Amino acid sequence: MHPRAEGLASAERAFALAEGHPLSQPCSRQTGESLWPVWTRSSTHLWLLSHSCMSRTSCPRHRLPPTPPASRSPAGASPSCELPAGQLLQPSPENMLEGLLIHKPDEPIQYMISHLKQDNDHVPRICILGPPASGKTTIATWLCKQLNTPCITQETLLEETLELTKEVTAFQERGQKIPNALWANLIQERLSNVDCIKQGWILEGFPENRDQAWMLQLAGITPRHVVVLYAPDTVLIERNLGKRIDPSTKEVYHTTFDWPSDPLVQQRLVEAEGISEQETAKHLLEYHRNFPRVFQIYQQILKSINADQPCADVFSQALTYVQTWCRSAAPFTPRILFCGPPGSGKSLQAALIAQKYSIVNICCGQLLKEAVADKTKLGELIKPYFDSGWPVPDNIILKLLTDRLNRLDCMTDGWVLHGFPRDLDQAEQMVKAGIIPNRIFFLNLPSESVMERLAQRMIDPVTGERYHAMYKPAPLPEVQARLKQNPKDTEENIRICLETYYRHAGDLEEFYDNAFYINADQDPYVVFEYIESCIVKPLPHKS
Repeated sequence: MHPRAEGLASAERAFALAEGHPLSQPCSRQTGESLWPVWTRSSTHLWLLSHSCMSRTSCPRHRLPPTPPASRSPAGASPSCELPAGQLLQPSPENMLEGLLIHKPDEPIQYMISHLKQDNDHVPRICILGPPASGKTTIATWLCKQLNTPCITQETLLEETLELTKEVTAFQERGQKIPNALWANLIQERLSNVDCIKQGWILEGFPENRDQAWMLQLAGITPRHVVVLYAPDTVLIERNLGKRIDPSTKEVYHTTFDWPSDPLVQQRLVEAEGISEQETAKHLLEYHRNFPRVFQIYQQILKSINADQPCADVFSQALTYVQTWCRSAAPFTPRILFCGPPGSGKSLQAALIAQKYSIVNICCGQLLKEAVADKTKLGELIKPYFDSGWPVPDNIILKLLTDRLNRLDCMTDGWVLHGFPRDLDQAEQMVKAGIIPNRIFFLNLPSESVMERLAQRMIDPVTGERYHAMYKPAPLPEVQARLKQNPKDTEENIRICLETYYRHAGDLEEFYDNAFYINADQDPYVVFEYIESCIVKPLPHKS
């Protein structure tokens, strides 16, 4: 019988063995679809399924190439976590807090000092899971080469000289199942070695069940990324049953996907151990029974990848995922900065954001006026500059701004700032003073629209109400007659302000390379909705 036909017949017999044992169908968190298709166990459907899913181009080869394929990030994928030369990652306080909660050390200060000295908050901590023959070993090996990280498997654990290795070997020699607690302790001992602490680790095939996952968590072993490979059971059975080994070279071949061309090699190939149809069906049923509980534990950090495609594609998806830091769902304190030309709506958007989210609205110009009005020490220094019309020095503005942002309401509720910084030097001084916004918005507006908005603004000296010749005309003729224009709103002054802004805008945009850019020449509430969406869930921004 041809090897392919033999594999299909074996797959059908294996399903016959499993009759009466329904397979669990965990759902994907990303799509809500079942991870395991429901199969009709007829030979016709099995044949059609096999021919549609298992061509030479779609199934990964079992022989490991000398080097992993280059990663191809799909459009819209998150960028790699690799850093530019010279840029250092700071230890994460979240991981330190996580360690304190898990280990509950008697000396927390000493524990935190040791944690900072390790400086390993950003090393890979990955679990590669999946049913038999899904390609876990291949993907784990390629990731290890790419990330320069140790790979931990059952085989490597038993080969290393660890204290618990002899105890595990004794269970194997007696033909007994190795207890979950022993596996967890063995993994914990291995991961405490220096290479895993400094370089991270990749666990292949662990945890196998919920008990192992819980024991690893109790030991403080928590992966950052869990990659789950899946494929139809018919595909997995044919992959497993078709494995052949060359006793001379230990090379692995396959009857369908990697059959040797040399007749001599073909003659000496032997079937791999532990891949009979009964054992394969037994292992698949055990995996399907255990995986839903593992899925529940790791669903927030889990990525399921279809393994029934070329290995290079599977590897590319896995590498993209493990190099993407999971976004925390924890609340954050908003620190919002609005930049833009005069008249772009910074004050209005800041007021809308502050009102909806109960954060502190800070206008730099208003802050200076309040300091002068309150006759504070800084206000006394600012007053002469106001009287003479000269700009207030940056160090005085920064001192006033730092004092305001360090107050309790800003620290706890967050803040939205506009009117500062106006140039690169001021932005750099803000960073040195510890004023670092976590959302930056540039409101872009054409010069013609700026002129239209500002040059036609008027104020009622009696009521203080503002009007606009186009957008908000005075309601009565007597009101219109007494309106006055602010000297700052003359066309000449507006042109000077625009020239000053655009002279420094490029440097500011380059400095705040993670900023969002918004077209402010539209309805202000449309602008507000876009700003709000960027605050709640960041969107793609100008590169």
